[in-house]
Amino acid sequence: MTTTNIPAWPLTDEQKQIIELCRDFAQKEIRPRGREVDEADVVTPVDIFAKAAAVGITDFMIPEEFGGGGMSDVFTQCLVQEELCWGDPGIGNLVCSNGFFSDPIMVLGTEEQKKQWLGPLTGPNAPMTSLATTEPGSGSDAASIVTTAERVDGGYRLGGQKAWISNAGAARFYVVFAKTDRTQRSGGVSAFLLEKGAEGMTFGEPMKKMGQRAIVCREIFFDNVFVPEENRLGEEGQGFYGLMGTFDISRVVLGAAAVGAARAAYEYALDYAKTRKQFGVPIIEHQAVAFRLADMATRIESARLLVHHAARIIDSGGNARGIAAMAKLTASETAMFVTHAAVQTLGGWGYSREYPVEQWMRDVKLEEIEEGTSDIMMLVISRNLD
Repeated sequence: MTTTNIPAWPLTDEQKQIIELCRDFAQKEIRPRGREVDEADVVTPVDIFAKAAAVGITDFMIPEEFGGGGMSDVFTQCLVQEELCWGDPGIGNLVCSNGFFSDPIMVLGTEEQKKQWLGPLTGPNAPMTSLATTEPGSGSDAASIVTTAERVDGGYRLGGQKAWISNAGAARFYVVFAKTDRTQRSGGVSAFLLEKGAEGMTFGEPMKKMGQRAIVCREIFFDNVFVPEENRLGEEGQGFYGLMGTFDISRVVLGAAAVGAARAAYEYALDYAKTRKQFGVPIIEHQAVAFRLADMATRIESARLLVHHAARIIDSGGNARGIAAMAKLTASETAMFVTHAAVQTLGGWGYSREYPVEQWMRDVKLEEIEEGTSDIMMLVISRNLD
């Protein structure tokens, strides 16, 4: 069998159209560029982002009143993310990265902030954006960040360092999380909006990565960077609340990205197994290979159902903290299993850079790490058991 992005819930005409648009874009624009971008290593494919912006893929998730496509529900975001990451996980995540920036603004921002910062993200000339949370000594434990925001006349002064920040340097707009009260953990975190070019804001060299090289990561340094008070998102100390709400969404959407990559690897392995012969017959007729493919397909379908279920819970306003972690954990580990199995199915050719499955295996490893490692997901799940 082949797996396809067929949800268990009815789709609107708009959802069907965006799926077809993204499927076509992934096949014609993303998949052919995957290997080239991977080997370029630290070059952001801005031309693909621009093409995606021109057809409305980069802003479909932004509410219509701010100029976006108006499909801001998480379920639709998952449908889109799966299709794009079927083309290539790194490029697919890059194309939709403005959604990660817009989520905390939607959670914490005023109407004026939404107009000011979301409006420019729409249309064919949309800039890239970035979410700056991780630090050299703070990854999954976001409450332990040490970047500070000291109150001064008219606003704040930022000081500190961020690490592994996606799109840093290439992005125009940034959401930065910093401590306004160093005596507290989560209660001391606040969020701020910054534009590239702010005095005292500088970037490190591109970081060398194992996979998903389409998204270039850099360190960001804040040396007494002034942020006007009107650029604070929410009240002081609300940043962690906004971040956790963003994580619930982003973990589910990244789960969909993992499903898309897993689907790509499975389909590639299936086609190979039908044409590659060993001992006089196609290898799909060998029981071990057939069973492996059956396992891959079953895990993909199960992961997709969990991702979609979590998305629907968020869209209905339910508490999704635990189910979002389950979806991210299951989908990311499924993608790792399936890409490994695809390499195994292709044998020596799977280990070769001549075929894309080795790249996809490197790419999906990130999904087990970003937005909380698998260990952290287990912790989140255990703390949200009924």
